[in-house]
Amino acid sequence: MADEVAGSKKGLGAGAQAVAAVVLVAGVTGGIWGASRVFPQNDADEPAVCSKEHSTRPAKHVSGTQLCQALNRADLPALLGTPDEHAQTAIGNDSVITLDGGTKIATPEANITLKTYSVKLSASNDRISVAQSVHLLPSAEPRQILGHPAVLYSDRTIALTFGSGKAESGPGGIARGLLVARDAKDGGGSFEVDIWRQDDVTPDDAALFRVAEMVLPTLPGWKNG
Repeated sequence: MADEVAGSKKGLGAGAQAVAAVVLVAGVTGGIWGASRVFPQNDADEPAVCSKEHSTRPAKHVSGTQLCQALNRADLPALLGTPDEHAQTAIGNDSVITLDGGTKIATPEANITLKTYSVKLSASNDRISVAQSVHLLPSAEPRQILGHPAVLYSDRTIALTFGSGKAESGPGGIARGLLVARDAKDGGGSFEVDIWRQDDVTPDDAALFRVAEMVLPTLPGWKNG
């Protein structure tokens, strides 16, 4: 999937090199590997609001803006265990992947960046079940969230450094991802929550689960029971 966010690492001033922690997750939601786009940080006291972009999605599917609005909650910092922080960037993005044969799959996502954490929420409208994805994701662990089949897994981020007119990349920290079926029967289609830290410390799984349990039931397309 194409990851659209990069968060500045801790310890760098506004005039220093911009360093981005870029998560490259192993592509069940959206089906492709991607790079990131770096967004300016909001250093004001006011939390960032969700920006709006031109939508290319089929009208019946959840949009990136809707995902962003659901994720950009007032209590998101507390759910992440960093209650004194606020959203520095917030963006929803819509894209469509065309498969062989011409089938189009909408791949909306939202990205929220805080001082400590970055969080991504994405949706898949394909027919791949979460049970099938266990064999496609690195270090996958079957779980359940609110009665829905889920998969917990890890992936490595890539750190991009911009300075002196050059961009350099190197190994970053760990991202933790939680892929969750939209319905209890796991009939296809899923939501995914990913978190990673700007300081390359392994993220807290408890924070990931807290975010998922509060945000997912608020999304269009989520089916209770």
